Amino acid sequence: MGGAVPDEVSGRAKAPDGGWGWAVLGGCFVITGFSYAFPKAVSVFFKELIREFGVGYSDTAWISSILLAMLYGTGPLCSVLVNRFGCRPVMMVGGVFASLGMILALFSSSILHIYLCTGIITGLGLALNFQPSLIMLNRYFSERRPLANGLAAAGSPLALCCLSPLGQLLQDHYGWRGGFLILGGMLLNCCTCGALMRPLAPRCRGTTAGQGSGQRPWAKLLDLSVLKDRGFLVYTVAASVMVLGLFVPPVFVVSYAKELGNTDTKSALLLTILGFIDIFARPACGAVAGLQRVRPQCVYLFSFAMLFNGATNLLGSLAHGYSTLVVFCIFFGISYGMVGALQFEVLMAVVGTDRFSSAIGLVLLMEAVAVLVGPPSAGRLLDATGNYMYVFLLAGCEVVLSALLLAIGNFLLIRRKSHNPETSMEEQPLNKGARGECWKRELWGTRPISILVDSWEVERFLKEDMLCNGHAIANPETRL
Repeated sequence: MGGAVPDEVSGRAKAPDGGWGWAVLGGCFVITGFSYAFPKAVSVFFKELIREFGVGYSDTAWISSILLAMLYGTGPLCSVLVNRFGCRPVMMVGGVFASLGMILALFSSSILHIYLCTGIITGLGLALNFQPSLIMLNRYFSERRPLANGLAAAGSPLALCCLSPLGQLLQDHYGWRGGFLILGGMLLNCCTCGALMRPLAPRCRGTTAGQGSGQRPWAKLLDLSVLKDRGFLVYTVAASVMVLGLFVPPVFVVSYAKELGNTDTKSALLLTILGFIDIFARPACGAVAGLQRVRPQCVYLFSFAMLFNGATNLLGSLAHGYSTLVVFCIFFGISYGMVGALQFEVLMAVVGTDRFSSAIGLVLLMEAVAVLVGPPSAGRLLDATGNYMYVFLLAGCEVVLSALLLAIGNFLLIRRKSHNPETSMEEQPLNKGARGECWKRELWGTRPISILVDSWEVERFLKEDMLCNGHAIANPETRL
């Protein structure tokens, strides 16, 4: 099953695990906050849009759906652009698109214009920032990567707690058009975050001849070889099933509280409680995942987080009062934060640094389908039954199933691989001294340097000396 590829084995520079990486982490924190919180924050303008354009709530809800669909569904496109031009230019162009979409929405005369400007253009801009920021975080951190992922993921709940009240304040003072203009200006900060994504200088030993001319003949713009990795396939299937139910409780918990007879203010407070717990759960879980004894088994910690989240949903279906819903939101915030901190850390460990830019695009594409199917399916179930209990039961079963798929699939494939004599012979390290500095164990086994050398590797080795003797080595990221 696919293990992690340490930076020492690849052609990229070794991850510094600090230094300028903290600036990259800060940029990733802001980008993650905008990407996940913005589709939810624009919902505060829905009543004003309904009044102005004479549409229904379901029509305005498509704005958030399109934003999320663009964020997830354009994953392969982002992978191609990052592999071709690098993270920094893609993010800066994405920041312009994100801001431009909100500004153009000022001149909208129908809800369809909002779909095009805010949904598609702004959604594409956020997507062009979100994925490259995670790629750069993966390149700058190795030993401290779980903690870095947890800290970056904390940007999502913190931004949600800030953007939603801010959006309401802007609407009260400037109307929805003025609010869109100010939020569009705020999204220009994505360009600033993109400028922080300074590429690491490549090492001569890992550079190919094609990079000297600015081309990448040996690298695929979208590396589909990850589809042959059993670890990646298990992760993708489990993550897609998880997303079906993961976002359902936050969507329905406020309506559930109102159904039980609570006021609008008390009902909305539940999301504040959930978000507050989530802010601290993500970095805490990242710190735990980075422990020496825990990190090699990070996949099982991720499975436990999903199981914890699913079980919370199942028990939450039995809630019949406000106090029980508060307890539900506390435990859901903990489990939701654990999942948010670990989901990309596990993927990074599965596919390695070099293939992560392609892998995350394919994973997000699969999750886009689940994001569009999950909440609407739960809504139809609610319409058919009129009981929120079944909604939470469905969400809990889906997340529990994903946890079992990941844990069992990982265990069986590790066992199968450990009993494969050919795999064991091929994966003997070439130099024990050199490999001693690398990770000795990683998720789904180690991936040491193979003793098999083919003609392509010999040709690349012979060309490396010419590249390293006075010739400038360029790549897509260093050309900006």
